[in-house]
Amino acid sequence: MSTPTPTPTTATDRHDEVAPTLDGPVPRTLGFLDQGAFWANLGVSLLGFAGVLAVLQPAGAPPLTVSAAIVATVVGTLIGSAMVGLSAMPGAATGAPAMVLLRGLFGGVLSWIPSVLNVVQLVGWGTFELVVIAQAGTLALGGPTWAWVLGAGVVTTLLTLRPLGMLRLLRRVVTILVAISVAYLAWWLFSRPELRLGGDGGSWAGFWAGADAAIAVAVSWIPVASDFSRHSRRVSTAFSAATIGYGVTQILCFVVGLAALALVGGDGDAVFAPMLAAPLGLVALLVLTLRETDQSFANVYSTAVSVQNLAPRADRRVLCLVIGTVITVLALGVTIDDYAVFLAVIGSVFVPLLGVGVGDALVRRGQTPDLSRWAPSRPLMVVAWVVGLVAYQVVNPGGAPGWSDAWSALRDALGIAPPSWLSASLLSFVVAALVAAGLAALERRREVPGTG
Repeated sequence: MSTPTPTPTTATDRHDEVAPTLDGPVPRTLGFLDQGAFWANLGVSLLGFAGVLAVLQPAGAPPLTVSAAIVATVVGTLIGSAMVGLSAMPGAATGAPAMVLLRGLFGGVLSWIPSVLNVVQLVGWGTFELVVIAQAGTLALGGPTWAWVLGAGVVTTLLTLRPLGMLRLLRRVVTILVAISVAYLAWWLFSRPELRLGGDGGSWAGFWAGADAAIAVAVSWIPVASDFSRHSRRVSTAFSAATIGYGVTQILCFVVGLAALALVGGDGDAVFAPMLAAPLGLVALLVLTLRETDQSFANVYSTAVSVQNLAPRADRRVLCLVIGTVITVLALGVTIDDYAVFLAVIGSVFVPLLGVGVGDALVRRGQTPDLSRWAPSRPLMVVAWVVGLVAYQVVNPGGAPGWSDAWSALRDALGIAPPSWLSASLLSFVVAALVAAGLAALERRREVPGTG
């Protein structure tokens, strides 16, 4: 028998904050502006300004011209943000967080696999966010890097204690300041006469590899979207807020980053220098640096919620304190150089995961998923996930030492030479969805007496 989903509440109820454990009430207080502001802020990232180098110079593919990278950014972000919007819908419909929803897809015990992977990727993202905050803060105001890391870690952890309050703060104050800052930096950079969008030494040959990098940044939010959309008043609002809010601002952020990189010859370590050269560049960069804690906040909070899928009675506040401490310690010893490699692995894991969910939902529409902790295992869905992951890696092995080498060797051994126009993200999504749909149909036949 399935355990009932936590009871939703409305804005008129007494509960206006997330309960400490999964069995508590679920406030439904977030409208379009609340969620749109949240996703819009997540789309703007200091990490994105430098990380867009993964689009301009995709791993395992020829470098792009700046104009090609801009188009790849737009295409990749539109695809990725639509995937994020889709992943936000089940949380709004059921009131359950992302990893709990996977109990209905994989079963209670098997949902621990993506939960652990999600914890690993979120700790990685949270760590990188603290690193880039420290990098920008040190460049803007000076001081020891470790002090910026510690300060950002403390602020991040405190924000996770009242997550819905954090979202309301973003809507009321932060989003307007961020919009002004990004618009100003974009105007300044694109008005520089020395900026050349055509560029030398690049081409369009690696377009889809670059687009995959943009998709990978967006889809990293897929396994956390329902952690926040579960508090949405409407399912349609959850989809539109995530798709529009995130998509628009990631495009703006990446385009600003590409312009800055073009001005410094593709040197990711110097990406903030052209911004600081603007008359009000320091003010704009400080606004973005202080706001960056919303990225690390989202990562720490969702890490805690993912852990709760393994330990439902664990107190989210205690988990946030522990996780915030962990990423702060890690950030003291990690560099930004590992970012692009990290992205390639993320995309290969979570794009096909969404494909499996979509394929299964199409076949089992109308059925109520079992979200109980010990829901029956569905190993065939794990098979579909793995098939999708393999499809991604065969097309785009990325650049992770060891991991990518093994996939490249497998591709060579099989004599596979994917065409340059093929997107690893789209292929893995479609393959995973089709395989999942076929296997889900097989499951249904076995469940009906007298068939199969």
